[in-house]
Amino acid sequence: MKIVLVGAGSAQFGYGMLGDIFTSKTLAGSEITLLDINDKALDSVFRTAKAFIEQHALKYSVHATTDRKVAFKNADFIISSIEVGNRFQLWDEDWKIPLQYGVHQVYGENGGPGGVFHSLRIGRVILEIVKDAVEICPDAWIFNFSNPMTSICTTVNRAYPEAKFVGMCHEIGWLGRWLPRMLNMKLEDLHFRAAGLNHFSCMLELTDRKTGKDLYPEVLKKAEAFFEREPGYSDLLDEYRRTGNLDAAEKFEKGHSDKKSSYIWADRHLVQFMLKNYRLLPITTDSHFGEYISWAWDVADHRGILDFYDVYKIMLTQELRHDIKLETAERVVPIIDGILNDSGYEEAAVNVQNNGLLEDLPSWIAVEVPAIINKDGVNGIKMPNIPKGYLSLLRSYTSVYDLTAEAIIHGKKDYVIQAMLANPVVHQASQIEAMVDRMIDQQQKWLGYLK
Repeated sequence: MKIVLVGAGSAQFGYGMLGDIFTSKTLAGSEITLLDINDKALDSVFRTAKAFIEQHALKYSVHATTDRKVAFKNADFIISSIEVGNRFQLWDEDWKIPLQYGVHQVYGENGGPGGVFHSLRIGRVILEIVKDAVEICPDAWIFNFSNPMTSICTTVNRAYPEAKFVGMCHEIGWLGRWLPRMLNMKLEDLHFRAAGLNHFSCMLELTDRKTGKDLYPEVLKKAEAFFEREPGYSDLLDEYRRTGNLDAAEKFEKGHSDKKSSYIWADRHLVQFMLKNYRLLPITTDSHFGEYISWAWDVADHRGILDFYDVYKIMLTQELRHDIKLETAERVVPIIDGILNDSGYEEAAVNVQNNGLLEDLPSWIAVEVPAIINKDGVNGIKMPNIPKGYLSLLRSYTSVYDLTAEAIIHGKKDYVIQAMLANPVVHQASQIEAMVDRMIDQQQKWLGYLK
């Protein structure tokens, strides 16, 4: 097998994914190609990987290149995690400039105007990557870790429907942290299914694997007491301010904490609201879930959101020693193993084209659903009987993705303006065109293709 890591110069992604691959018995003997546009960062990861393979006598070969066409030749699996430009400078602009033009955003990464601008920058670059893959290694599976996930996957599916493109996100891992402690049960005894759009997903089913008992009523009963003092990012930032220490890991497994929060329902005021009004448990926190909802600004934990952003910035910019560890931190390697071994296991969350998996959403939208993994690949599981109230929230955002995809593919500014006007987060119209023009001028390198 040949595996290509796109964006491998990022120490967090490169070292983390190498550790994941090295734990796989199925992939032993594979060729790994590291690809990045930053040759200095790439060389550092390459030298570390080569030394690690020699030190541990692993049956892998590793190569590095800045040439995408060379990297993709004969590739079987492509794993991509990229960003463009100065991540946090652009993120600040995505958040600040719409605010100046009168748009309140809960967060500026994936939803709202900030999410649209983020999509417009990175989506164009990812289409170029997928174009090369389709031409050079058309049978390769492409796994994407970049955000905004739903926007990217929807756009790629529309432009290159033949590509075997799957979006991967670890927010579903929060359920593994919450549910066992909430219910006093082992994670392996719980079977849950969630569905929706990426970062905008709720748990729909929860059963006891041994007895088949529906455990969702227990969650609704116990959630209030559990989440009231569950630690959040504000507690993490407080600890960093006291000690100067911050865990730099951001993994699928969220870990456990026996500490009590200094804040009530930290990061989870929207979770509380959804439990009360929709009888559903979101799989993520306010900073993500609130990006897509018109009334989220009124409900969300704003301190938690600001503190999350600061924690995330510290996490990705602090000077730390990154090491390759023989452990599984993300879910993509188990999926690759499952495809190669025709295992038929159920993966908790993937982002794939809908095509009837969520019947009341458009067929072209990328949805986040569980999937069966076998020799045929990643097969999304149909999720019937989704509550109507929740569906109405999901539907209200799908048109934004439709118009954003059209803007990326065709380079039309009119579609950007229309995507803003369709966005449930936007509550005024007179300044939208001026806001879009200002952002294009500000980020001309990335948005200048919009005419």
